[in-house]
Amino acid sequence: MSTISNWPGLPKGIQSRTQSINDLEMHILEAFPSIARTSKPPLVILLHGFPEMSYSWRKIMGPLSQAGYHVVAPDQRGYGRTKISGESIVKYEDDLTPFRMTNLVKDIVTLVYTLGYESVAAVVGHDFGSPVAAYCALIRPDLFKSVVLMSAPFTGPPKLSLGNARPSLDFKKVVEDFAALTPPRKHYWFYCSTPEANAHMTKPPGGLHAFLREYYHMKSADWKGNAPHPLSALDAGVMAELPHYYVMPLDATMPEAVHPFGPSAEEIQGNVWLTEEELNVYTAEYARTGFQGGLNSCYRIATSPAWSSDLELFSGKQIEVPAMFLAGTQDWGTYQLPGGVEAMRGRACKNMEDFVLIDGAGHWVQQEQSDKVVEHLLKFLGKHQ
Repeated sequence: MSTISNWPGLPKGIQSRTQSINDLEMHILEAFPSIARTSKPPLVILLHGFPEMSYSWRKIMGPLSQAGYHVVAPDQRGYGRTKISGESIVKYEDDLTPFRMTNLVKDIVTLVYTLGYESVAAVVGHDFGSPVAAYCALIRPDLFKSVVLMSAPFTGPPKLSLGNARPSLDFKKVVEDFAALTPPRKHYWFYCSTPEANAHMTKPPGGLHAFLREYYHMKSADWKGNAPHPLSALDAGVMAELPHYYVMPLDATMPEAVHPFGPSAEEIQGNVWLTEEELNVYTAEYARTGFQGGLNSCYRIATSPAWSSDLELFSGKQIEVPAMFLAGTQDWGTYQLPGGVEAMRGRACKNMEDFVLIDGAGHWVQQEQSDKVVEHLLKFLGKHQ
């Protein structure tokens, strides 16, 4: 097992430790301001997405702490070195209840209080970390004073199910419509909800390291096939414009879907935002834990609406604290759900001050263009101190 001390790219001063949080031994990376203060520094929480972990924030934590913030990046439930009830491996057969969104929010709320804070300057979430951050701000605006949503627009809590009303998104019909396309396709949410997905990704024919390289490459600005734009309708034929990492060939595994679009040897050698040494960290961690923890919270909960029925309690409620959306210009995540941006800006967030797309970045914006991300985060934070 790799140790934190030999993780490449971690700035000097970042600490690694575990903290007892609910039923977790939660692993966190932590950075403090170097300048002595008479009062407790403001806290910033950074929440990673899938398939990532706290290490994804390595280029962000140092600059934010140097600017005077106490910065904490946890491995979320089911990821990295965070252990659930003393076990490091999550299985498909495990109870999904601990992976409900309200429980993920409880993890972060408990972390804040365990750290000795009664307010958070900003909760920042990337990819699946974005909805977790959004619900933190929605449910506890007294605690989370601002929110930054990265790469995944938040469209608000689900509507209340009144009488015999059907859900706004009929998951069964979505599956059928994609399968009826020519050639037939499937949406990655549903693939990632299958019992086989974890094994496909953990032990692909070309090896885990090669798969992660291909996956991260295809979703980055390095892959020239990424030319995101708003989609006109929530329709299978329209959404088939999405790349194969979102709308997959019907019979393909995720490694098979991204393999034809992998980087050349020259592109791998020239990659400065995710070197081979840095990628080795992800490879080692996911080889140890597998992907099932993230698959449970990101996809299995999402494709089984009953698991998010408790969120209907907040139906119609808006995020009222200051909010910012931040993503890469070459990130399809911004537009993968037709109408998502409009719902976020017009309904879900009452006070979305900034909507920022950064050139030269795809989905992994905080790694691909870290300096620009830090610049925009500090500008946003500075308005609310």
